[in-house]
Amino acid sequence: MDERAEPAHGWAPTWALGRAVLLTGVLLVAAVLLGRIDLVVLATPFALGTAYGLRRRPATQPELELSVTDTHLVEGSPMAATVAVANPDLIGYDVAVVRTRMSPWLRVEQVGFGGAGLDVSRSGADRPFVTSVPRGSAVDLELTGTALRWGRHPFGPAGVRVAAADGLLVSRAVITAPIRARVYPRTEPFDAVEAMPRAAGLVGAHRSRRPGEGGELAGVRVFAPGDRLRRIDWRVSLRARQLHVAATLSDRDAEVVVLLDVLAEAGRSGGVRGPASVLDTTVRAAAAIAEHYLHRGDRVALLEYGPAARRLRPATGRRQYLTVLEWLLDVHAESSPHEPYDQVFGPQVLSSDALVVVLTPLLDERSAQMLARLARGGRFVVAVDTLPAELPVPKERGWAEVAYRLWRLDRDTMIGQLREHGVPVVRWAGAGSLDEVLRDVSRLAMAPRVGLR
Repeated sequence: MDERAEPAHGWAPTWALGRAVLLTGVLLVAAVLLGRIDLVVLATPFALGTAYGLRRRPATQPELELSVTDTHLVEGSPMAATVAVANPDLIGYDVAVVRTRMSPWLRVEQVGFGGAGLDVSRSGADRPFVTSVPRGSAVDLELTGTALRWGRHPFGPAGVRVAAADGLLVSRAVITAPIRARVYPRTEPFDAVEAMPRAAGLVGAHRSRRPGEGGELAGVRVFAPGDRLRRIDWRVSLRARQLHVAATLSDRDAEVVVLLDVLAEAGRSGGVRGPASVLDTTVRAAAAIAEHYLHRGDRVALLEYGPAARRLRPATGRRQYLTVLEWLLDVHAESSPHEPYDQVFGPQVLSSDALVVVLTPLLDERSAQMLARLARGGRFVVAVDTLPAELPVPKERGWAEVAYRLWRLDRDTMIGQLREHGVPVVRWAGAGSLDEVLRDVSRLAMAPRVGLR
């Protein structure tokens, strides 16, 4: 079949064209059968109007382009997107109906053609917008708003249908593929001023117990071969009539492993300005902790405690921080009846000198058992409670007030047992959340260990 036999390359007649042709035909047939000239006169305007509208038919389909000003956003930052409708034909489009889908976490507040903004914060952006497109030109539908929550959120797909020839022809729907916008978590303020439990690297900003070149004074001792001359303490040397040098402790970097418990989710996310769910707190706290320690020159690794058991190898620098943010975008809760893969916590993955920060809501008994195993294995473990403090009673799941209180008491008992096993548990509260706990862990690390023979 010849493609030129199709109606104007994808253009189809509208109901208006069908009614005009039908009415003209009925009037002409009635005029012939009844011999009435007035019916011919009555049908003439419809016939001439239809012929005039179809005198020039569109030959090509409209073009639609979807673009986002910035596909790398941060929670709470403004976003801007554009849906461009282009008319490559020599015939102007009388009406163009544009519609696009948006993720609920990309809130559109202003929509307009050519800068004329319309407030859609209440009605929503998932509605049709109508405009006309002159020949050989393009019209932009501009959407501005706010990115509310971290993750990979789709913008689109977008579609457009246009009518031409005075509304007698309509094009088929032109649909574009969606664009994925990356919204990174907003890092909450966090600053741990305490020393690391055990710094093990060669260079860094933490004080270690090993003598070497550093800025922390360890004492004064007698000069020995190999000591640097700039380390000589002349006051002590003149008083003792023997060369003495100032001994220092080496500055070491540390390895921080942020372990994310993704076995369960609780609470309802309200975006960056609303209430935080367990995953919201977990992801934002992980980003803040990683940013802090990477800024200090430490090595940071990420692990998931869940069925997928994803892992990000330890590294330093800004490149690692960007990798951490990308890695966190794919975090999601996944419940599984099977035991999570414990091989990811082996000695090949977790260094004996690493500080393990476990972000967990402690909603599953397996999470508490995992913390106890890490503590018994000699790891330096800090558990950060990510469960919302004001978690409402899940009445939609059939929970009663009394059952919820009993569950809270049982959970508090489990946290007490973890502390008895030497696992400090602290609630995430932004700046200084881990200072007190790190101080206690550092003291335990400094204490001598008793070995069994």
